[in-house]
Amino acid sequence: MVDAVNRFSDILNGLAEQPAPKVTVADVLEAFGDRAFGALLAVFAAPLALPMPPGVSAILGAPLIFIAFQLMIGRPTLWLPSALMNRSMRRAEFQTMAVRLEPHLKRLERHLRPRWRFLYGRVADRFIGAVCLVLAVIVFLPIPFGNMLPSFAIAAFGFGLLERDGVAGLVGAVGAALSVIILALVWNALILAAVTFITAVGDSFERVTALFPG
Repeated sequence: MVDAVNRFSDILNGLAEQPAPKVTVADVLEAFGDRAFGALLAVFAAPLALPMPPGVSAILGAPLIFIAFQLMIGRPTLWLPSALMNRSMRRAEFQTMAVRLEPHLKRLERHLRPRWRFLYGRVADRFIGAVCLVLAVIVFLPIPFGNMLPSFAIAAFGFGLLERDGVAGLVGAVGAALSVIILALVWNALILAAVTFITAVGDSFERVTALFPG
């Protein structure tokens, strides 16, 4: 399990207690140091699995895309552009986020442990990166409350990668499948509604022109 000194909840609380008026992505990465890609996926995805103030998904969603992409291509070390490193949240918003996450993280930290390690490896980790990349793009889309389930899935994958916990990985896989299914249903419903509306407008126009022939 994660060392008691370096648990997620402790690190987030430490960042929230810093005196600076804002918390940048660079601050988060520095706080977690050389932690695995899984840790960083979990750090940026876990807050988005809960209701958060508007704009948080844009701040945390972009790093998720970069992290997942680099995991997918098998990059050994993480790199983020300076534009992302300098993204920030107000300290008060970060404190709110840390308070909301703390009880959930502490419960999770008690249960994570290495198991079913055969679900991980060089190829499997890249596949997880590809799935997380798709989910990160969904998170980044401006869909009200549409980022919570895919963020939960990414966070589960992240904790699973960090601890080599196959159960967490399976939870992430289920969450990913549900996210894609729900998104497909939403898009199908929107397309159907648009087609129905256009058809109705066309029919109405034909009736009006029939009443007033040229």
